[in-house]
Amino acid sequence: MRALVYGGPGKREWKEVPKPGIKDPTDAIVRVTAVTICGTDLHILKGDVPEVEPGRVLGHEAVGVVEEVGASVTGLEPGDRVLISCITACGRCSYCRTGSYGQCLGGGGWILGHLVDGVQAEYVRVPFADTSTHLLPADVSDTAAVVLADILPTAYEVGVLNGTVKPADTVVIVGAGPIGLAAVQTAQLYSPSHVVVVDLSPARLDAAKQFGADVTVATAEEAEEVVSELTGGLGADVAIEAVGVPETFELCAKLVRPGGHVANVGVHGKPATLHLENLWIRNVTITTGLVDTVSTPTLLRMVAAGRIDGERFITHRFALGEMEQAYEVFENAGDSGALKVVLQA
Repeated sequence: MRALVYGGPGKREWKEVPKPGIKDPTDAIVRVTAVTICGTDLHILKGDVPEVEPGRVLGHEAVGVVEEVGASVTGLEPGDRVLISCITACGRCSYCRTGSYGQCLGGGGWILGHLVDGVQAEYVRVPFADTSTHLLPADVSDTAAVVLADILPTAYEVGVLNGTVKPADTVVIVGAGPIGLAAVQTAQLYSPSHVVVVDLSPARLDAAKQFGADVTVATAEEAEEVVSELTGGLGADVAIEAVGVPETFELCAKLVRPGGHVANVGVHGKPATLHLENLWIRNVTITTGLVDTVSTPTLLRMVAAGRIDGERFITHRFALGEMEQAYEVFENAGDSGALKVVLQA
């Protein structure tokens, strides 16, 4: 089979590799029918995630059809169409038993495309398949479902829920990439009074407006002025960081009001300064997080009911064999206008 293989920082190749087989009785082999590229994959290629070893098949967001199951798999059978979660869950450890699947101690967590071979391939081995996949309704398309593998639950859980967005809140989202836009969409479930989006890209600010942002701004200075004006000088109730660079985290800490929440979602490859000399007296809560995907069944029902439109995130479509072209479009999003690219078999 062919797969996108990491060769070290700055190196990747779509090439022939052995097709995976069942290793453990809880495994399933899934034929990939739709897959996408994540900003985290770009962080890996920049060398920001050193745990990823050369030779690793990348990717952690896919939909596919079950081809084979291990002897202990009871909830799936060949022919089932499934969403492959970005988070693998053993289902038995102390974290899994409280729904904190991202912190799984039993061999799960974020492993696909990280510690084991991922989904940017024609076939993938999915460990703990019963607890790490979701059966898909026939009326939910592959392309609508694939955004449920990561960006929607990540933005919802790590941004909106960790930030405790409430009715009438002023919410600032720094970064209008796919995660930021998913935060815009899911924050609206809680009826905030204002959603302000900050991004350097005019195209992404336009997209934020289409997704429901009330105000969009391009600079930190504008953001401070707008938030101050909207809140009578108090600051944002919730500031969601959706980029993963020091400047955006530090901007969120500036924009939040006393007693507010900074919810960091972005993947950081460099240290950011935490200005405790300013924050220590402000009763600010700062949260970080890896998604648990505990919300995926709820979000899937919302997509199936038409309450969330997964398709709207997709801006570019490719055949599965066009992986290199898809990466070029996605990593040059400033020129291409890409939000999510989808490759289909």
